[in-house]
Amino acid sequence: MLHSPPDPRGSPPRRRAAERGTVSGPTLFARYAFGPNRLGLCGPDDAASLFGETTGDDGTGDERLVRQLALGFEGAYPYLQLIGRANGIADPLDRRVVEAYWLGSPLLDLVTPGLLGESLRVRFRPRLGEPTWRWLASSAPAGSRPVHAFHVLDVFPKVGLMRGEQVGRVLQTMDNCRIRWGRVLERAGDNLVVNAVPLALDEGKLVLGEPRVERITGWQDGRGFLGAVEAGDVVSIHWDWACDVLSADQLDRLIGWTQHELGIANQTL
Repeated sequence: MLHSPPDPRGSPPRRRAAERGTVSGPTLFARYAFGPNRLGLCGPDDAASLFGETTGDDGTGDERLVRQLALGFEGAYPYLQLIGRANGIADPLDRRVVEAYWLGSPLLDLVTPGLLGESLRVRFRPRLGEPTWRWLASSAPAGSRPVHAFHVLDVFPKVGLMRGEQVGRVLQTMDNCRIRWGRVLERAGDNLVVNAVPLALDEGKLVLGEPRVERITGWQDGRGFLGAVEAGDVVSIHWDWACDVLSADQLDRLIGWTQHELGIANQTL
């Protein structure tokens, strides 16, 4: 039992976001979408383009192709549209919208329970039986917002999560699928060794567990999304791929929204 959960923030990230520059919304989307896409788990079967058009050194990637590929992410793209519409932002791949979906931001506060509930009804009601739909429909009134953590922790099928041998497998899948964070310890070739915060079960409830050392992928043949990385930086992780170096504000938002959605998901476990 985790009597005293560790502070998931640790010490602040070493560098400020301004020192690293800002990428476009489509590029930011690709950074987070690539990890599961390359495994064939979501989106079009063109991970090579998603990666290649957003990791070049000369900045000449084809943003139009990335936008086209993003349309094929049937899980993520409707959430981007919903966040944009609620905030009067016409482009679902506006950087502000993309960051709100993957990490969380105040833009989510303008997505009312009614808007989220209607979106869920259109997308998921025809696929679900009545008991499962009643459970999912209750998430919007309970305070969920269209952040990626919501999709992983509340929409991701949890039937059987607490039953026998499926527990470890489903918990590990949920942990891989959510956007995690880890503090860089060292670089090892195309990999990073990080101290990452996992999901854990505490008396049948999902919690953030003790940090653990993991090896994740940061580059592919020397190309990746991160640029220069130093020990002490905090990186975001999707599956086993490093997506971005986080500022202190981004880290706070990611942790805060993850904890928010954990609280709501635990109401139904």
